[in-house]
Amino acid sequence: MKSILRVFSYLRHYPGLAVAQLFCALLMTLAVFVFPNVTGYVIDEIFPNPERHGEFYFWIVAALGGFFIKEGLNSLRIFINNIFEQKVIFDIRSDLYEKIQRLPLQWFDTRRTGDIMTRVVEDVTNMERVLIDGIEQGLIAALQVVGIGAFLFYLNPSVAAWATLPVPFLAAGAWIYSTRGRDRYRNQRDAASDLNALLHDNVSGVRQIKAYAAEAVEHARFNRFSDLLRVATLRMMKWWALYSPGMSFVRMIGYVLVLAFGGAAVMRGELTEGDFTKFLLFLSLFYEPIDRLNSLNQMVLSGRAAADRVFEILDADEERNSTVGAHLPEKIAGHVRFENVSFSYQEQPTLHGVTLDAPAGQTIALVGSTGAGKTTVLSLLARFYEATAGEITIDGTNTATLAKTSLRDRLAYVTQEPFLFNGTVRENLQLAKREATDVDLWSALAAAHAESFVRALPEGLDTNVGERGVKLSGGEKQRLSIARALLKNAPILLLDEATASVDSETERQIQDALDQLMANRTAFVIAHRLSTIQNADRIYVLEKGRVIEQGTHSSLLLEGGKYAELCRKSFLAPDPSGSTA
Repeated sequence: MKSILRVFSYLRHYPGLAVAQLFCALLMTLAVFVFPNVTGYVIDEIFPNPERHGEFYFWIVAALGGFFIKEGLNSLRIFINNIFEQKVIFDIRSDLYEKIQRLPLQWFDTRRTGDIMTRVVEDVTNMERVLIDGIEQGLIAALQVVGIGAFLFYLNPSVAAWATLPVPFLAAGAWIYSTRGRDRYRNQRDAASDLNALLHDNVSGVRQIKAYAAEAVEHARFNRFSDLLRVATLRMMKWWALYSPGMSFVRMIGYVLVLAFGGAAVMRGELTEGDFTKFLLFLSLFYEPIDRLNSLNQMVLSGRAAADRVFEILDADEERNSTVGAHLPEKIAGHVRFENVSFSYQEQPTLHGVTLDAPAGQTIALVGSTGAGKTTVLSLLARFYEATAGEITIDGTNTATLAKTSLRDRLAYVTQEPFLFNGTVRENLQLAKREATDVDLWSALAAAHAESFVRALPEGLDTNVGERGVKLSGGEKQRLSIARALLKNAPILLLDEATASVDSETERQIQDALDQLMANRTAFVIAHRLSTIQNADRIYVLEKGRVIEQGTHSSLLLEGGKYAELCRKSFLAPDPSGSTA
């Protein structure tokens, strides 16, 4: 119930709409009284008195007017409620997305993309049903039950007591169903989320599925997840199949009791035929909203299960200093230092006491075997993850004290796997600089040797590159990523295999651009190709999370250690004549 109350807490932002809803609901409840009272009056006062038959059609119009007012108010209420509900859902979804952006990368490492998408889209929509049905049905039904219940006791307390006898049993049944149904609805939402996550992965990896002729295997796996959803849904609906008819039967007992004891009162002369008819009509109006409240119980359970999943994200711990903290000066020298930095990923040690020094304007190369911790160093500098020990400083300022927005504004990062959004070339480049002009964009593209292929695209800068840049080659995507970093013009560069996806000729062209870009800037470079790091001011060799060697290219070759071994075994191998290839 706590989650449901949190959903409704969003309503306080719109008090005017809430009051308008309540006003319409109250007037609608009063309009409900018109038809039964007119019917009872006509039976008792008009039918037995021929001299008053001329009034008959007036009361017919009055009854019609009651329905017209009720449904007119209902139309206005629905209109107001839709505006109200959509504003609240917008607020919830906005808060959820804002929260997701402030969560640490480590949180995403343990979550499936499809599950997150399900929570943002489907679970928030299920919460929406709590607002629509909770306000539309719950408020109106509650007012109608209380108002008509009071009027029944006013008409005849003894008959009303028999008529409302099933109500405590209905309440008990609803409470039992609610308290025991939460896990069933949560399991159903989790099963739906698992299926969506699998579908997202398989659609994203459809090329790999086709390449390995795994369609039948993946279809079978999809069917297994789909069957789990079927079982969870059937388990949920089985209990509803027992609960709904059972509650309906208990309600019908109320009608039978009114027929028995109300009919007896009519035969004893204690109740007029008009009042008895009025009682039956009001009893229908009394139990109809109770029926809606029982149906609402199922929707609330589903909404609560969805709300629990949404609030799990909203309650998750955020990144430290995601938006608050110290700010770096507008212009920085860019002196970066790692002092005895260690890091463990989910209790798995990754870096051990790493000390690096990158004086302002120098290029630092990180070299080592796969898994040595090179990319982790860059991730810690960008504070995608937090160091578990030690200190990282920029111009003497501990990065742990900085607002991450301020820190990352001073960094340009080209990752090993280039990522492009499903949008135009222009939109992907302007991620780095929103106000960039076409002149700025073409300049960055030219520097990254991407201008020629972009101009050859059907719509140039306005060409859609497809999801993850699927319409472009690997080298083209990487050059756009480099152009984006060039456009940002940050004082500190992080290049993680920035030329890994290009051929040798393109690499030479890009390296020229990178050399110009790295001039007078602090740059961290991870690469396996000699051409990328041979001119680095300092090379650090990492092995199993530790710095084991450091120096220039030539000095490390002379040492004959791990770096020299890597040179012999990989693309870093020096030419036998002593020159570099």
